[in-house]
Amino acid sequence: MKNNLLKTALRARHAAPALSLLGTAAKNRALLAMARAVRAENDYLVSENKKDVAAARRKGLTQGLVHRLRLDEEKIAGIADSLERVAGLPDPVGRILETRKRPNGLVIKKVSVPIGVILIIYESRPNVTADCMALCLKSGNPVILKGGSEAISSNRALYRVLSAAARKKGIPEGAFEFIGTGDRGALKFLLGLNQVIDLVIPRGGEGLIRRVAAVSKIPVIKHFKGVCHVYVDKDADPGKSEDIVLNAKAQNPAVCNAMETLLVHESVAKKFLPGISGLLREKGVELRGCEKTRAIVPGVRPASEEDWGAEYLDLILSIRVVKDLEAAVGHIEKYGSRHSDAIVTENKKTAEAFTGAVDSACVFVNCSTRFNDGGEFGMGAEMGISTDKLHARGPMGLEELTSYKYVVLGNGQIRQ
Repeated sequence: MKNNLLKTALRARHAAPALSLLGTAAKNRALLAMARAVRAENDYLVSENKKDVAAARRKGLTQGLVHRLRLDEEKIAGIADSLERVAGLPDPVGRILETRKRPNGLVIKKVSVPIGVILIIYESRPNVTADCMALCLKSGNPVILKGGSEAISSNRALYRVLSAAARKKGIPEGAFEFIGTGDRGALKFLLGLNQVIDLVIPRGGEGLIRRVAAVSKIPVIKHFKGVCHVYVDKDADPGKSEDIVLNAKAQNPAVCNAMETLLVHESVAKKFLPGISGLLREKGVELRGCEKTRAIVPGVRPASEEDWGAEYLDLILSIRVVKDLEAAVGHIEKYGSRHSDAIVTENKKTAEAFTGAVDSACVFVNCSTRFNDGGEFGMGAEMGISTDKLHARGPMGLEELTSYKYVVLGNGQIRQ
């Protein structure tokens, strides 16, 4: 097994120089061919996906997880659309980021370049296979894909369709590699190949990401969990607040940018909480609250200390009534995960204070946390949402998959 894994990683490493030199037109031709292939193979992809869905149901996976796993005609069309959007984005490679001319005549250029070989470890969602292949191709990075066992048939089918289409358009062998084994020993071996693989990006639950970060000898870009908040300020518009809270919690509760805790200023709590609680319950949301919340809204379960830091990924919401903006920011600082946090307010100074004080990858004013997404940011797709501060933060698109190097142009200068 280790020999095969090493050969796979080395194929990706050997593809890196050719891929980094591939022109924009060639990369875009391949991406458009990949989109056409996905549409043409719709029936095959749905058929393979049904195997994973059936296995997930036999294992008793939750309805939310099964939904994330399922591919249908609409989702496959979305994958193709995403490939086309990435083709339409500017090429992030070879950009002159900065130019300096020194007194001795040297011209120093800071030029964007691919990071290198990227290992993606992910769970559940088959569309991640296509997103990662598209973004890595456009940014000139060979990619090794290691998906979860729950989506193995779907991931393998997408990989076959997409890689075959890319090869026909001249993309070098090794640009895309796929690890089909679910053996944890395989993952540990790959995470030790720091001389071959340049970066690891894990996408999945907190347990997976912590395991990867603990074992890897390769740099890891990560987010452990999304404990996201919406704070309804005393100067919030009630209609906006209701719409934003409902969307942030109930539109898709099983994702990392869904709201998990609602914070409400005490001066508006008695007016706001009864109505929004009723609307949330109509959506099937279970409410857990502080004592002040429970005094206002009958039937709310008491929130425990664990609830405030919980990433439910389900139709469950914690609610806390807070004294003021400072208390809201303090709660987020203590229990948040630096992922996505929002304020609803018509007070510009309060909004500015919130965005300045909350240290999260994305801070929102008068809109839903659900917008923390590469597609919604105009990136075409994303590799994940980073809560790290070094190299990348927030949705990771094409620019976040590049580094830079200095190119120094001289005319015979030597250092004195």
